[in-house]
Amino acid sequence: MSDDEREEKELDLTSPEVVTKYKSAAEIVNKALQLVISECKPKAKIVDLCEKGDSYIREQTGNMYKNAKKKIERGVAFPTCISVNNTVCHFSPLGSDESVLEEGDILKIDLGCHIDGFIAIVAHTHVLQAGPVTGRAADVIAAANTAAEVALRLVRPGRKNKDVTEAIQKVAAAYDCKIVEGVLSHQLKQFVIDGNKVILSVSNPETRVDDAEFEENEVYAVDIVASTGEGKPKLLDEKQTTIYKRAVDKSYHLKMKASRFIFSEISQKFPIMPFTARALEEKRARLGLLECVNHELLQPYPVLHEKPGDFVARIKFTVLLMPNGSDRITSHPVQELQPTKQVDDPEIKAWLSLATKKKKGGGKKKKGKKSDKPEEESAEAEPMDATTNGAESQA
Repeated sequence: MSDDEREEKELDLTSPEVVTKYKSAAEIVNKALQLVISECKPKAKIVDLCEKGDSYIREQTGNMYKNAKKKIERGVAFPTCISVNNTVCHFSPLGSDESVLEEGDILKIDLGCHIDGFIAIVAHTHVLQAGPVTGRAADVIAAANTAAEVALRLVRPGRKNKDVTEAIQKVAAAYDCKIVEGVLSHQLKQFVIDGNKVILSVSNPETRVDDAEFEENEVYAVDIVASTGEGKPKLLDEKQTTIYKRAVDKSYHLKMKASRFIFSEISQKFPIMPFTARALEEKRARLGLLECVNHELLQPYPVLHEKPGDFVARIKFTVLLMPNGSDRITSHPVQELQPTKQVDDPEIKAWLSLATKKKKGGGKKKKGKKSDKPEEESAEAEPMDATTNGAESQA
């Protein structure tokens, strides 16, 4: 078998070994998220919490495939980020940062893990308080979660990426919220966190992506970010950026010694996956990273903000498009919500009533048999509103 054929075989969910690696990565990432949430308390330092998430992933993946004949790469696929209140994403500060959590903060926790390059990512929104979440904070979390439930049902073979873009905006509007612009949901492939097939959060003239149709045996990281504000986040301070990914297709002869030192370290430690500058020689890092970014050797993940006072919620999940239906492998239960809005839109309710899995026939039906209305397992979700108290299916 040629390398190309072997690689093609490995990339496909038709291989049980590949499915196992995705699910093992997902199990670690779900537990890491649970661990970080359990440690989120008022006055906890954000950098310490981010380190705990990353350390857990490194430790757990390090215990796997120890005796494999060939070396299997594994570890953090996306550094732990905790973005608070109107901060939208990618806040994973350096060791010297003193930022702490406060009672009532709305936290977006985002992290990823990979085993042999098969990536599982999750993001979840948690409010640092006891009891049900109410008011506009509940609205925005309900908007993100309901949009995620709809997306789960529309990211399926035969549907198109633009169907999802339109649907999630409609869901957010039902809660008087906006889907945040510039967020991309990517297809995942082995060692590729930002595959070519993309779902756009909001279509506008500045951001265009190719039309694409979902296919069986593909994997997606579906990323939903909702805001009570305008949904047009801004970069306020480039110094806050700490997460980067090596651009493998770019080359440039760096002029500064510090830059060459840092880029060499990155190439050895983090040749493919995103990483945090905390993991580098910090004194040299800032100067060297700047030249690497300026010459496009590194792709930065900027820290973006909505306006102060805006509430932002994020839900990201990894989904395997299996022959028997969609398998959402990363998630976390939502706190009890008491939103101010009630969702009565029949189209949203129809989307939520779609099943995610085909029904297991008692051996009588042929596998993968297609009809207009295949028998499907009931995996209905309710819109999260005042009538459901935020109870939803974690399909």
